[in-house]
Amino acid sequence: MTPVPSPIRRVTLVLPVVLVALLFGAAPAWAHTELESSTPAENAEVAQAPSEITLTFSENVPADTAEIAVLGPDGTDHAGGPATGADGTLTVPLQPLGAAGSYTIEYRVVSDDGHPVSGTIPFVLTQAGPGAATADAATAAPTTSAAAPAAAEDSGDGGDGAPVWPWVLLAVVVLGGGAAVALRRRPG
Repeated sequence: MTPVPSPIRRVTLVLPVVLVALLFGAAPAWAHTELESSTPAENAEVAQAPSEITLTFSENVPADTAEIAVLGPDGTDHAGGPATGADGTLTVPLQPLGAAGSYTIEYRVVSDDGHPVSGTIPFVLTQAGPGAATADAATAAPTTSAAAPAAAEDSGDGGDGAPVWPWVLLAVVVLGGGAAVALRRRPG
């Protein structure tokens, strides 16, 4: 006759399977918006100054909450207006770009689940843009937009989604507690 496992032993045997199923079943819900592409592309070298930039995300992002700046070599923000768009693609008009050199697109958007997503996209303008003549004539010091998002902003989890460590810690605590209870109740 085969001995019937105690209820605690059954729970101890089934609990890890349930926890693993829950952990892997919830993984798609942890996915957050990610930047899929941009124009200009990351690290692109462009000869003609663009009149707008586009950012395409993996999910729809509201344009009215997007913060996008296009910083030139001198730190001037060349964004010419707010972002517009739909279906995960945002477009921002640009003021005429100036000197040839490194430009950086800085963005901060909010995903459908409310998680902020931010990043930077560098590109190089290889020939001076139409704003170069205006910049040469201007005597005022360059200014940066107060709306420019912070490049180093950190949401605490690397921006890749919900952190996994709380779930792993919970699984270890539950499994350890279940094993301790099962071992204490073992007939012996």
